[in-house]
Amino acid sequence: MPAPDPNPSSPHPPSGNAGGVTVQAEQHGDAVALVVTGELDMLTTPKLDEMVTTALRGTPPVLVIDLTGVTFLASAGMAALVSAQQAAGENTTVRVVATGRATARSLQVVGLDEQLPIHPSLDEALAAGR
Repeated sequence: MPAPDPNPSSPHPPSGNAGGVTVQAEQHGDAVALVVTGELDMLTTPKLDEMVTTALRGTPPVLVIDLTGVTFLASAGMAALVSAQQAAGENTTVRVVATGRATARSLQVVGLDEQLPIHPSLDEALAAGR
């Protein structure tokens, strides 16, 4: 498994695979998208946390966490989204892409849709606020 790129401005964004989750970093202009696939639970969420930390080192104006490919979102995954928003502070806007029962519905049930900007697609999340 390749280690995350310690230089987030390198031309090759980092990626990681931890058990049941894959997190791929993509550069979109000056924004960074973390595309998550698989299950986000107590065992796999540390990979997302690691990738968020790496992405925020570059202080992008926007960090999008795309959960479109997530098949299971446990409370640990939800906590990671809140932690990402807190770690971003005032320098980076965190946006989340979530659709369907596994993600959007779960975030809505616990009220995180009121704390985090949730978008139905990566394109819409990237375009928001422009």
